Amino acid sequence: MRVLVTGAAGKVGKATVPHLQAAGHSVTASDRFGRSFDRPDPGAAPHVTADLTDAGQVFSLVGGFTETEAGPKPGRFDAVVHAGAIPAPGRHAPHTVFGNNLMGLFHVVEACVRWQVPRLVNISSETAAGFLFAERPWYPAYLPVDEDLPDAPQDPYGLAKLLGEQVCAAAVRRSDLRCVSLRPTWVQDAGSYARNLGPSVADPEEPSLTGWSYIDAGDLAAAIRLAVECDLTGHEVFYIAADDTIGGRDLHASWRRAFPDSPTELRPVERPDASGISTGKARRLLGWRPEVSWADHLNPDGTPRARAVPAEGRA
Repeated sequence: MRVLVTGAAGKVGKATVPHLQAAGHSVTASDRFGRSFDRPDPGAAPHVTADLTDAGQVFSLVGGFTETEAGPKPGRFDAVVHAGAIPAPGRHAPHTVFGNNLMGLFHVVEACVRWQVPRLVNISSETAAGFLFAERPWYPAYLPVDEDLPDAPQDPYGLAKLLGEQVCAAAVRRSDLRCVSLRPTWVQDAGSYARNLGPSVADPEEPSLTGWSYIDAGDLAAAIRLAVECDLTGHEVFYIAADDTIGGRDLHASWRRAFPDSPTELRPVERPDASGISTGKARRLLGWRPEVSWADHLNPDGTPRARAVPAEGRA
């Protein structure tokens, strides 16, 4: 399939583009940052610069009219993966985060509808439920959370992600577009495990409202590919997380220590170190399961391993 990936310069996009290419898809990468006009590296996906807050640029991008310097235009894509967004609040004004992320998605969805693109994969976020960025105290009703948990975001980032999912739901009601919204938790790649997760692994008392969840960028890319290739109709939402907690914590015991006054119901889990986010729906409907653990990249004290350990080689 011809697949467009927005936000290709970000952590998610960088993992997704080569993963889709390796699966045999013809991929075009897009981001708001320009690239060199020199001849691209062999095998590199073609890159198209576009500002997703500009509806005209997005309409041309999704329709395939921004590509190629000469010759006929390739036309609309078979699928669009939308990963282009400001990745968190706190470094931009609230209205900038909300407006950029929601209107960027709206423009992509509208272009997909009008160009009759068959499939859209929307990269949403765990924060759509209310995690992480709340100004007032917030606890999930139960752990591990799943797609049935009521959504209650307070912040502009999580609210934009939730409203974006509603934009997708509205689109499938008025068109033949099929949408999948993925809610990844904290995304890590080989260069970020030590910086981001290392301190948490080293400090077993560090709290986490997401139940010490995370996801490897490569595992997320695999979920994105399955969402692109699936035949699900309508709009489906999936949480995406690793199987285990950061540092291999006992989920229930750690939650009780960290949040002794929390009203959160601790539901049964298959393993003591199960993630605070359930991915059962993604396993059932997409056939996805994570393969990478923090332990492939970090020692028990949080320091980097000399080299990443393949899953089959872990003790």
